[in-house]
Amino acid sequence: MTRARLWLDPLLASLGALLLTAVVLGALGHHPGRALLALWQGAFGDQIALEATLLRAVPLLLIGLGTALSFRAGIWNIGGEGQLAVGALLATAFATRFLPDVSALVAVPVLLLAGALAGGLLGGLAAELRNRRSVSEVLSTLMLNFIGLHAVAWAVRGPLQEAARTYPQSDALADHARLALIPGLGRVHYGLLLALLLAPLVWALLFRSAAGLRLRAVGSNAAAARFAGISTERETRRVMWLAGALAGLAGAIEIVGVTGRLFQNLSPGYGFTAIAVALLARLHPLAVVASALFFAALASGGGAMQRVAGVPSVAVQMIEAFVILISAGFAVVARR
Repeated sequence: MTRARLWLDPLLASLGALLLTAVVLGALGHHPGRALLALWQGAFGDQIALEATLLRAVPLLLIGLGTALSFRAGIWNIGGEGQLAVGALLATAFATRFLPDVSALVAVPVLLLAGALAGGLLGGLAAELRNRRSVSEVLSTLMLNFIGLHAVAWAVRGPLQEAARTYPQSDALADHARLALIPGLGRVHYGLLLALLLAPLVWALLFRSAAGLRLRAVGSNAAAARFAGISTERETRRVMWLAGALAGLAGAIEIVGVTGRLFQNLSPGYGFTAIAVALLARLHPLAVVASALFFAALASGGGAMQRVAGVPSVAVQMIEAFVILISAGFAVVARR
């Protein structure tokens, strides 16, 4: 794929989806222009809206990077939601139960690494099920999502519940266990910069390293890669550990950077939306940045579209569906 097509096709897919949504809204009796303007203002209209969009973009970017990596390797990892949950769970456990009173320079990296480790373990478990028992990673990662989510539900009602035992949530993290905020942005933390830094690193791994070449070879033709001496089992294990670690890191960042405590339904579906993020970006790590911002804007602007224009928030899901369908159409045309 040419560099121009890499960016042009997702842009056309996004614009086409917005146009089709406008047509559908008009047919249903809504004012398309007012609805799309409300969507824009809800996502970028002022600093509060912009900060909300940037905060939502961080987990979508991190999980989208992991999803793009695994899909490139031919591994259909749809377990980002569960990997995010266990990352948030272990980070909270360390912050509230095991971490001593140390400086933020020590505490925050430890919590982020704990989250990445938990997500990597869950991703690695799916890899082992595929390698050792031939269990489809689609089924295993889907089921592991429920295990991760129910583990959080159990923890906030049991060992990690707040000391007051009033609500199903953990105690608030201490100040030294929180991510610092970026100057000039009231709510946006340095996790955004970390996520943006990881995008070119993942790109370099994928396209500028021998490990990335092996990974892409397995995804392109596993039989040929095996004939060339590449262990598909080892590459599956590596990519699932890495994808899970990125999702677990996203969960830890949500705890130490946004919510400050663990509770049920921490994620509004970031792990599943990140699949669409990766697909719109054509599984290219650098394009995942723009794709994550686009889907984050849809999530932030959906509420404003409902309040201002009276359009049901389900219209955002309609836009996402149109984006995926148009992107798939472009992929079919390009393949032919």
